[in-house]
Amino acid sequence: MTRPRVKICCISSIDEAKIAIEYGASALGLVGHMPSGPGVIGDELIYQIAKTVPPPISTFLLTSETKPQDIIAHYKRVNTTTIQIVDELEKREYDLLRKELPNVKLVQVIHVINDNSVKEAIEISNHVDAILLDSGNPNLSVKELGGTGRTHNWDLSREIRKSIPVPVFLAGGLSKDNVKQAIKTVEPFGLDLCSSVRTEGKLDRQKLKEFFNAINN
Repeated sequence: MTRPRVKICCISSIDEAKIAIEYGASALGLVGHMPSGPGVIGDELIYQIAKTVPPPISTFLLTSETKPQDIIAHYKRVNTTTIQIVDELEKREYDLLRKELPNVKLVQVIHVINDNSVKEAIEISNHVDAILLDSGNPNLSVKELGGTGRTHNWDLSREIRKSIPVPVFLAGGLSKDNVKQAIKTVEPFGLDLCSSVRTEGKLDRQKLKEFFNAINN
């Protein structure tokens, strides 16, 4: 089985970006304004971090904007390689994003709740470069759009992975203790994590080392 790529999310500084890359991250998540959850930083800092990251490392802008023009405007302030749309795109106007930002990768988050999540992932997979499966709940009065630290039903995630033509990133409560089982169950293209490699909000070298050891051995 191919080792999944690892995206370290909630990067909050140039130093954290360097540390994540040093330990083996293939992608970095940079969190824009959110209604809830950890890791939010300003657009200027996202821009500053993103421009220091060397290829082939990907930089993901996490945006909670739902209108295409607002997503485009957000992206143009930060210039990452990838846009991670954490909420539902209004009218599913992915073609508009493609037209305006032809060289930018699009990743849609699907919050895995029930069988409807599988249907949604299958429909949207035809419009994006990858699907990221997370454990939030956009239906709450204060939307949970990621960073919950909870796992979800990986059997549903496996069903999604087997049913769509694009890569799947798995997020939600991954840690050194459960990641082997997650990989075995879902067989994702990539893993996405935040809180499990942090101590008091800061990226923790020892936890990073333990996580990468868990997936490499």
